[in-house]
Amino acid sequence: MVDLEARFQDAIQHFWTARERQQQKQVEGGRIDAGTRGAVTGGTQMGALEVLVADVLVEAGLDPREIKTRTALELPGYYRPEKKWDLIVVSHDQLVIAVEFKSQVGPSFGNNFNNRVEEAISNATDLWVAFREGRLGKSPSPFLGYFFLLEDCPRVHTPCRNQEPYFTVDPVFMRASYSRRYEILCRRLVRERLYSGVCLALATNEIPTRISQPAQDLTFRSFIAAIQGHVVGFVGGQPDR
Repeated sequence: MVDLEARFQDAIQHFWTARERQQQKQVEGGRIDAGTRGAVTGGTQMGALEVLVADVLVEAGLDPREIKTRTALELPGYYRPEKKWDLIVVSHDQLVIAVEFKSQVGPSFGNNFNNRVEEAISNATDLWVAFREGRLGKSPSPFLGYFFLLEDCPRVHTPCRNQEPYFTVDPVFMRASYSRRYEILCRRLVRERLYSGVCLALATNEIPTRISQPAQDLTFRSFIAAIQGHVVGFVGGQPDR
C-alpha cells in the first residue's frame, strides 16, 4: 500500500482519540470506572488499525467477506472452549489468519507487563494445540499475529530493577526498561514460533502522536510484509480463486 505509513499514523492517532472519547463518555455518564480504567473498558480502540490490516488483506487477494473484525471472532481452544480474537480470516474451512491487537498505557506498567506476557504466551499456546488437534481446519498452518502498542513516556524508558531472592534472571533483562522488556518479549515470541509475525510500536499520547519503532525486525512494515506473504501463498494454493 502506497499510503501505509500515513494510514498507520492515522490509526495510532485514532487509538488515542477513541480512548479519550470513551473515558469522557463514562465521566459524563457517571460510571464508577470513569478513571483510566474507563478508557480500557469503553470498547474497541484499535478499530482503525483493524481496518488498515483488513484492507491490506483484501489488496493481497483475500475475499473481504472472509475477514472478520467485529463479530464471529471466536476460535476453539484446547485448554478452554473458545477465545475471541481481534481479527481472523477463515477461508475454505480453514483458519488462515488470527491477529491480536494489544496495548499498554500508564501509569501502571509493572503488573500489567507480566499480565501481557502471560496472556500472549497462553493465547498462542492454546491456539497451536487446538490446531494440532484438528480444531481449526486442515493444513497449512495459519498466520498468528501479535501487534503491541506501548505508550511512549519517560516511565517506559527508565531502567527497572529485578527481584532475585533465589536465582538470577536472564542477563538480557538486567536494568532493562519496560520498552526494552517488551522488545525482548516480542522478539522471543517469534523466535520460539509462538507467533508468525509481531509488531512493537511506541506512541506518545498527544496530537499529533509521535510513533517510534525501536526494533527493525518488529516494525509495522515488516509485520505487514509477513502477512502479505502468507496471504499470497494461501491464495496461490487455492485452485478455484
